[in-house]
Amino acid sequence: MRHHEREAGVISKTRRQTLILEIVDHEQISSQEALQRRLRARGIDATQATISRDLKALGLVKRAGDGAYTRPGQEIANPETTLARLQRVVVRALSSATQVQQLVVLRTPPGDAQQLAIAIDRASLHEVVGTIAGDDTILVIASSSREAAAFVERITGMSQRKQ
Repeated sequence: MRHHEREAGVISKTRRQTLILEIVDHEQISSQEALQRRLRARGIDATQATISRDLKALGLVKRAGDGAYTRPGQEIANPETTLARLQRVVVRALSSATQVQQLVVLRTPPGDAQQLAIAIDRASLHEVVGTIAGDDTILVIASSSREAAAFVERITGMSQRKQ
């Protein structure tokens, strides 16, 4: 293989893998054949074996909910599932919630803040702009004082429910 052919192969592989990520980030693709068709529609011909290697190299996994390929750690955004998970974590981990204007400080037992922050982020609550978590403290940023108050009401309500 000549040097320029090798370079073209690397560029082609990089382009193909970039397209694969773009496709799975924006479409529900649940089979290698469907991915192969989408790549072909974008001008990339790839064998099933090549696609299989790319999926493995990129670390893509199939979601449990719908079987679509996704990047690791990205769960399906099913509101019922994410809210139920949030409530389970809140019941187990939330010690207190304090509002300061549009900010909310959540306290947890040591080591539980990250898990609660992830559950809040994945629940995509309209009141929450973002979270920052330490070991036992989470800073929740809301879009306004009113939204922060609504979040505190929601989260403390969850902590008082039994599962």
